Order: sequence, then structure tokens, then C-alpha cells
Amino acid sequence: MNATDDDHRERMRALQAEQREKVASKPIRARGLLIVYTGPGKGKSTAAFGLAMRAAGHGQRVAVVQFVKGKWKTGEQAALRRFPEIEHIIAGEGFTWDTQDRAVDIAAAERGWDEAVQRIELARRDPEALHLLVLDELNIALRHGHLDVERVATALAARPPKLHIVVTGRDAPDRLVALADTVTRMEPLKHAFDAGVRAQRGIEF
Repeated sequence: MNATDDDHRERMRALQAEQREKVASKPIRARGLLIVYTGPGKGKSTAAFGLAMRAAGHGQRVAVVQFVKGKWKTGEQAALRRFPEIEHIIAGEGFTWDTQDRAVDIAAAERGWDEAVQRIELARRDPEALHLLVLDELNIALRHGHLDVERVATALAARPPKLHIVVTGRDAPDRLVALADTVTRMEPLKHAFDAGVRAQRGIEF
């Protein structure tokens, strides 16, 4: 073994010890998290769906409630059907610039939120009935005032102790960001749309 190999091995031993010390310093082994994916960049819903599939891979029960996006055919809709552990609820009526009807959008958001509350209460009654709840594009409904931020935040803060909840969408309200355990802000560096490429099946939807 040459000097470079020896140096690498020592660096990795030190890194391993550092990582083990970090893990050992965290006293909480497990609890339900509130996770927010926000920001103007692509990948928020994609990250949430990946998390849903990861949980399903562990045999955990998952519910996905989609706000705003409507009933147009998407790859995730078809993919999630392949997972018996995942329940997929589409509550939206479509993008606000397509519906152009605030009353319709509010009613759709209320239906979606009612579905979400039902799943939260299911997990409260039986923690094994639901482990992860994804509220896709909830932030958009909050941004447009289709749902009251404080009402939503209060319910999420009072979630069952073992239930993980993921919220996606641009412009997450400050109240939700402050409440969350983990917040990731997606920032675009480049996007093909800016170069004239339209949304493509399997990439954007």
C-alpha cells in the first residue's frame, strides 16, 4: 500500500469516527417529521413522490393528496398505482390560470384538505394505518388564499407523533417554514423551458 492509500485510509477512519460521534449525539431515535419542499426550482413534487416510494419500499402505508394539479394524466398517477401501500387522492381541479374560477378552486382545496384531515385522524386512531402523508402543492392553495394558513398550520402542528407529513409547492408560508422540521428550498440554476423546450412526458409530468 502506497502513501496515498495510507493517507486515504486514515482520512476515512477519521471521517467514520466523526460521523459515528454525530449520530451518537442525537438523542431522538424516531418521531414524525413535518417536511417542506419549496422554492422556484423544479423537483419539489418529484422529491415527495420519491419519498413516498421509499416508504412503500419499507412496507409503510402512504397517502398522497394532490392539490391544484387536477385530473390530467401524469406519470406519478400511473406509477403510484403499482404500489399497494400508497393511496393516491387527486383533489385539484387544475391550475388556477386554467380554471379561472376562484370559487371552484377554493372548493377543490377544501375537499383536498378534508381528505388530508381524514388521513391525519386515521393515523391518530391507528399509527400503523398511515406512516407518511404527502400534501402535494398545498403551498399553492395556501398562497392563493384557498385555505387558511393558520388553520392548516394548527392541524399539522397537532399531527400524530409517529406520522410524517410532506408539503410541497412554491412560496411556503413563513408559518409553515417555522413549524417544519426539515425545509428544502429548490433553486433553479438552469431550466430547459427557458431555452424553448416544452414540458415533456416522464420529466415534468
